[in-house]
Amino acid sequence: MNIYIGNMSYDTTEDQLRQAFEGYGEVTSVKVITDRDSGQPKGFAFVEMSGQTEASAAISGLNGQDMNGRALNVNEAKPRVQNGDRNGGGGGGYRKSY
Repeated sequence: MNIYIGNMSYDTTEDQLRQAFEGYGEVTSVKVITDRDSGQPKGFAFVEMSGQTEASAAISGLNGQDMNGRALNVNEAKPRVQNGDRNGGGGGGYRKSY
């Protein structure tokens, strides 16, 4: 299960997150999201855990817990919703009839 962690201190590392979540079960991946231009953390991350039961326990146990001076917001990550075609279909314009 993929877990979203928000309201993180910019000082929080992937190793700190891995340690916190490993107390609940096997962690398969940890990714702190960074700004693509500056490389600075954006204050949120994703943790993937192997089991649904462990992930649910981690969410319950870590949501609201303090890490580096911030109360973590921990919940199940939701898949990104595609907003369809962003091109909008274009405008009319003048159509010359032949």
